Amino acid sequence: MNHNQQELNITLLEARLELAKKAAKIVGLYLREQFYKPERLVDEALAHDMKLRVDKEAQARIEFELLSTYPNDSFLGEEGARQGQDSDYLWIVDPLDGTVNYFYGIPIFCVSIALQYRGEIVLGCVYDPMQDEMYSAVRGGEALLNGRLLRVSSRETMAEAVIFAGHGRHDNSGQVGIARFAHLSSQVRKMRILGSAALSICYIAAGRFDAYIEQRIFIWDFAAAKLILNCAGGKLDFVAHDEQGMTGSVVVWNARLPIYEAMRL
Repeated sequence: MNHNQQELNITLLEARLELAKKAAKIVGLYLREQFYKPERLVDEALAHDMKLRVDKEAQARIEFELLSTYPNDSFLGEEGARQGQDSDYLWIVDPLDGTVNYFYGIPIFCVSIALQYRGEIVLGCVYDPMQDEMYSAVRGGEALLNGRLLRVSSRETMAEAVIFAGHGRHDNSGQVGIARFAHLSSQVRKMRILGSAALSICYIAAGRFDAYIEQRIFIWDFAAAKLILNCAGGKLDFVAHDEQGMTGSVVVWNARLPIYEAMRL
C-alpha cells in the first residue's frame, strides 16, 4: 500500500463511489429515455465522430451531482473541465461513451466516471443503461457488476480468444489499426469492434472477451474501466501521445494471453 492509499479513508471512498454510481445511473436513465426519441440534436459533426446535444446535457448533470456534494473538487470531462480550489481530487468523466452508436440507434453506450486522487485513480464506475449493468471498483478492492464479483477469463491461447481491435482515422492510426486487425483475425476465434472503449474494457473484466487494442484513445474513455479491469485481474498498458497524457494507445488483456507476441506484424 503506497502513501496515497494510506491517507485515503476507505469509508470516504465508498461514499464517493456511491455518489458516482448515483450520478451515472441518473444520467444513464436520461440517456436511455432520450435514445428512443426520433430526434437527436447534433452540435458538431466531424468526418468520423460527432458531438450530440445530449453529451453536453449529460456531462452538466454529472458535474452538478458530483460538485454539489464536493464543490472544491476538480472536474475533467470530454465536454470540458473545471479546476477546483487546491483539491487533491479530480473527477474524470465520459458522459456518453459510444456517441456514434447512440446517434445511429445502436444500443451500445455507457456513462463512465472515475475519481483520481493525487494522480492515481482510486474509484470508478461504468454504467450501461440499456442492460442496466453497473460496473464498479475501489482501488485495492474487488471489481463488481451489479454487486457480483468479476474476474477476467482464464483463456491463454489466441485461438480461443475473442478480442476487440479498434482502428481510428487520426494521425495514421487507421492504417495501423486495420493492418493489425487483419493480422490478428487469423489468430483468434473472433474479432469485434464494440464502439465503446469503456464497455470493451469492462467486458474483459467480466470475462466475456479477452483483449482490446486501440491506437487512439482519450483518458476519459478508459480511466474508470482501467481500475475495474485491474481489480478483476486484467492489465491495461497505455502509451501517451501527448505531454499531458490525455490521449494515446492502449493494449488491454486478461493478463494471460500472449497478446504482444500476437500483435507483431
